[in-house]
Amino acid sequence: MAIFLTEQSRVLIQGITGTEGTRHTRRMVAAGTNIVAGVTPGKGGQDVDGIPVFNSAAEAVKETGADTSVVFVPPRFAKAAVIEAIDAELSLAVVLTEGIPVHDTAAFWAYAQATGNATRIIGPNCPGLISPGRSNAGIIPADITSRGRIGLVSKSGTLTYQMMYELRDLGFSSCVGIGGDPIVGTTHIDCLRAFQDDPETDAIVLIGEIGGDAEERAADYIRDHITKPVVGYVAGFTAPEGKTMGHAGAIVSGSSGTATAKRKALEAAGVRVGRTPSGAAALMRETLPAH
Repeated sequence: MAIFLTEQSRVLIQGITGTEGTRHTRRMVAAGTNIVAGVTPGKGGQDVDGIPVFNSAAEAVKETGADTSVVFVPPRFAKAAVIEAIDAELSLAVVLTEGIPVHDTAAFWAYAQATGNATRIIGPNCPGLISPGRSNAGIIPADITSRGRIGLVSKSGTLTYQMMYELRDLGFSSCVGIGGDPIVGTTHIDCLRAFQDDPETDAIVLIGEIGGDAEERAADYIRDHITKPVVGYVAGFTAPEGKTMGHAGAIVSGSSGTATAKRKALEAAGVRVGRTPSGAAALMRETLPAH
């Protein structure tokens, strides 16, 4: 099986009638995603290419049995949209929106915890996730890789795509872009745990970047709990101290959060770390030769 998202997933799109929502809905449908509904307040009763639009997530779930939401909602409305998805008891909410205030993310993450943690949140500021050949929830290109037995978890959308393409002949069970904001719903560790338990995943690629300590915590978890081979890459070896690089969470302060510190922690846990994305792909080829 894939992790978090399968061909059985019934997907609704919050913000489906917006330009980005409509465009990526069509891409996801073309990739085989089972999109059953859209949500845009005030536009209930309309449709997008035959996909019914509802005024609320709760109404969409009641009428279609949707269990997964992909959130294409502008930053100032995103907190309300995610809380709406949680209240509708969706099992998965994929929050693509960039630029959500950190206190808004903290608020909807705390709300998810306080209401039983029944809704897994991926993101925000992420490309989503894909189980190649099965389902695609987000903006990850569906035609750059194949189905296989590698699991990928990444902070970076662009590096997700590059790794998928470089290892396209080996293929992936699932690829999860967790996002690079200071607070994200699903962590490296959550994905590592799921890949360890997934019988169709034989090896794991972990992509991190400078800033924070998520990779160090992932290294501790790998050392104690992961038996499958892990290959890593950490973006930002040449980043200057004190400068935010790309993602809001990618800022180095002194020796904390540097790529070198993260690489050392991962290597100490038995992870083979590439110095470049292509180098990491080459290490995975050595680890999991083509069948």
